[in-house]
Amino acid sequence: MSAEPDFTLGIEEEYLLVDAKTGDLAEAPGALMQDCKARLKDQVSPEFLRCQIEVGTPVARDIAEARDQLQHLRGTIAQIAGDYGLAPISASCHPFANWRDQHHTDKERYNVLSRDMAAVARRMLICGMHVHVGLPDSDMRIDLMNQVSYFLPHLLALSASSPFWQAEDTGLSSYRTTVFGDMPRTGLPPKLGSWGEFERSVGALAELDIIEDASKIWWDLRPSAKFPTLETRICDACPRLEDTITLAALIQATTRMLWRLSRQNTRWREYDNFLLGENRWRAVRYGTSEGLIDFGDHRILPFAELAEDWIALIAADADALNSQHAIARLRDMVDAGTSADRQRAVLSGALSAGATQDQAMRAVVMHLIEEFRRDL
Repeated sequence: MSAEPDFTLGIEEEYLLVDAKTGDLAEAPGALMQDCKARLKDQVSPEFLRCQIEVGTPVARDIAEARDQLQHLRGTIAQIAGDYGLAPISASCHPFANWRDQHHTDKERYNVLSRDMAAVARRMLICGMHVHVGLPDSDMRIDLMNQVSYFLPHLLALSASSPFWQAEDTGLSSYRTTVFGDMPRTGLPPKLGSWGEFERSVGALAELDIIEDASKIWWDLRPSAKFPTLETRICDACPRLEDTITLAALIQATTRMLWRLSRQNTRWREYDNFLLGENRWRAVRYGTSEGLIDFGDHRILPFAELAEDWIALIAADADALNSQHAIARLRDMVDAGTSADRQRAVLSGALSAGATQDQAMRAVVMHLIEEFRRDL
């Protein structure tokens, strides 16, 4: 029997930079990025748009180490941005900014993306959060990808942080998902039989110069193109550090649970993407407020009930990974509602207090600034 993987962790987050006083979206000055690079080296980089900044933790042995690393990254970015009168927010859409006013970073990779994707790329005023779990065996990454897919709508529902687009309430909890869905090679990953099948599929596009490599595969869950990891990409960016950590812990423990089942010659039932897509839509639309379909039980379950089932399912894995505390916070996340819920509450409260629509939208951004700072 092969040795147990270490299930190491890596977390990537994308932030938006805003004016700390007005909440307006702001481009990162070159000096700001230089300061970030001097402090954080290769753990920070510009993103597609000049108003964005991306961070990535080093490889972490466990969730506690990942939290310390991410707290350091967030705190450093907030401090440096503050020196320039700016503040980072970790939400998947800015509540009122217009994508037409943004400019992409002058970098070969992004110039090519803008050229190839045209208006679809120019609308990409969105941010996400990615979690890597170390799995050295390539075929195991594909096998577990097929099974982890079941839980992707649950993760999206919990992370939903993008209810507004260009100062309008979209009625969705994760509008980011619909914007990103205009790009090719996105959405739920297909069911694949082996690592070889994945490589052949990517190779078929690479041979035609449609893509250069697997880094242009943007599924909700994919084998990383750079690392021996399974990369979960479905989540909205989380305003609160502790929510990011809970989601990372859930992804890590769920991956281990499915690996553990494989050691017992069993596996999670795989459902067609037609069915999983229905839960994905419910997560996009409602976040956690209307529950998800339990396909085994043939009913829609409230998210609080789903959370308890999930915690019990991965309890042994949380013990093995020493992530019990982070996993237990799932209950707090469900009780508090999603970031989308909280943003709408701030807007409603400001309007009820007599604010104009513009003032209320700016209040939402101030709320997101405070959410970013609360765990630093």
